[in-house]
Amino acid sequence: MKKRVLGKTGFEIVPLVFGGNVFGWTIDENRSFQILDAIVDLGLNAIDTADVYSRWVPSNQGGESETIIGKWLKANPSKRDKILIFSKVGADMGGDHKGLSKRWIIQAVEDSLRRLQIDVIDLYQSHWPDPQTSYEETLSAYDQLLKEGKIRAIGASNLNTQQLSDSLTVAKNNNLPAYQTLQPEYNLYDHEQFDENLRNLVLKENIGVITYYSLASGFLSGKYRSKDDLNQSKRGEKVASYLNKRGMNILNALDKISEKHHATQAEIALAWLMARKEVTAPIASATTIPQLKSLVHALQINLTSDDMAVLDQVSH
Repeated sequence: MKKRVLGKTGFEIVPLVFGGNVFGWTIDENRSFQILDAIVDLGLNAIDTADVYSRWVPSNQGGESETIIGKWLKANPSKRDKILIFSKVGADMGGDHKGLSKRWIIQAVEDSLRRLQIDVIDLYQSHWPDPQTSYEETLSAYDQLLKEGKIRAIGASNLNTQQLSDSLTVAKNNNLPAYQTLQPEYNLYDHEQFDENLRNLVLKENIGVITYYSLASGFLSGKYRSKDDLNQSKRGEKVASYLNKRGMNILNALDKISEKHHATQAEIALAWLMARKEVTAPIASATTIPQLKSLVHALQINLTSDDMAVLDQVSH
């Protein structure tokens, strides 16, 4: 299966990262283990999670996703070398357990390592910008963790052009490690924040881009065509925002191109992302084995220049 180098990390990843937010949220531990086994069997080699997954569930406290991944890794130690583990820090875990202070990062990484039951996290990412903490303090924490061998690379999520540029400048001026990856919200419908300036910056600095909400909360699967369909989604409010003329134009284009390629709409939407020069790999999730196989099938789709032109046009 084809692989791409993830920016300056040096990691060779299959250009599709599995989104681990579903573990302990929409699927239980037993189903999660089945999906995790299948991820490796189908040739994927990276899983993205976060300490906060899935604290938004009333009965959860955060850490559920990492905990399930950790139990699976302990039960399958030979599979650790076959999978890259990406996690994140900085989201609100309650009290003062949030943000990107050195104090919290140093504590949070130990919590994540314990839940994941591993010695090192392959890619550790700042989940959200923290205006209360300087880039120098945050990057110095990562510098310490890199030197201690507790993390292998660092990245950021949800930074805009100015924030990413400022962080790179601070890293250079203070001889600190710079962010090697960026995780933005980016899909056929939502890519305004990934503007031309941010795109140019990541290309110039060779920063790997891992997109989240790659299927627009499931909207790009094509199964939501009206408000009557929203009861199928746990993100009904978010999906409802796509039910407009532009959204329908995107779905109509996906319908035609998916039929041409004998693929699903979701597979075409992922193939479009994979074909973008600035994107290293989209993140996508599945709760069943057939859904997971469908995601993997997207890796085999080669969109033509005409296909890309049509999708580019309707996405603007």
